[in-house]
Amino acid sequence: MTLRGRLERDVDMSRHVSWRAGGKAERVYSPADLDDLCAFLRDLPEAEPLHVIGLGSNLLVRDGGLKGTSLFLHGALNRCELEERRQSERRTDSTLGLVYAEAGVSSPKLARFAANHDLIGAEFLAGIPGTVGGALAMNAGCYGQETWGSVTQVLTVNRQGETRRRSPREFRVGYRHVAPDGPRAEWFAAAWFLLPRGDGRASRAQIKELLKRRIASQPLQLPNAGSVFRNPPGDHAARLIESCGLKGMRLGGAQVSEKHANFIVNAGGATATDIEDLIDQVETTVRERTGVELIREVRIIGER
Repeated sequence: MTLRGRLERDVDMSRHVSWRAGGKAERVYSPADLDDLCAFLRDLPEAEPLHVIGLGSNLLVRDGGLKGTSLFLHGALNRCELEERRQSERRTDSTLGLVYAEAGVSSPKLARFAANHDLIGAEFLAGIPGTVGGALAMNAGCYGQETWGSVTQVLTVNRQGETRRRSPREFRVGYRHVAPDGPRAEWFAAAWFLLPRGDGRASRAQIKELLKRRIASQPLQLPNAGSVFRNPPGDHAARLIESCGLKGMRLGGAQVSEKHANFIVNAGGATATDIEDLIDQVETTVRERTGVELIREVRIIGER
């Protein structure tokens, strides 16, 4: 099969992550669609390092860059559509609808698509600045809801370019954490979301309100990757960080946001090393002063 995607070399990853910092990727492939992705994976050497990247909104690429191949899924795996529900999921009152969304679809796009088709329950996804693939991988959530709450099935792809449909029962899903129930190297290619039918106009109004809250509470005017740490049980990472006097702390061009202490922003000219070192320093200080071990939400990859 002839590949139809785009292959690039020495790609500056600072242009592809929301922190606007980081090194270069040796090789980047942007597939044309899911079939093209599978064909590319089938030809990829088994020993080739592989990185799967969506919008880069929860990612830090170290200054030494990425060896091997990086896959850009945003803009490629972008199908989002209504599907006929399988017989086993149908109800006579037709109170539920099924949305199929591929991994490269942005979470806000999925929220708007559902609302535009009078399906409710996905509004919170408008506040998650990433892709469906990333939301599935970490069970992203906000405002008391999580991605896997409406997932009825997922489509995965492995290094051999083989796809499989899997049920949520085949994964261990927790707070900001998802792991396969058994050893397997796969990535999320798509998911089916089962959502209640409701008032689309009210849903769109709720999305607007959630976005207003996000703008008011988060430092969106500066490059950032969202919440850096998970909230510990019964507490908030931002409260712990602020209680240690770290709000506004700066290291090089990286700064603990003065607006929201669980955000680290690129205040100007930050390197990936600045950001990672500041994350390390926040972790260490909170652990030493409060005894709480903060767990990162952000993913850090690449060479120092």
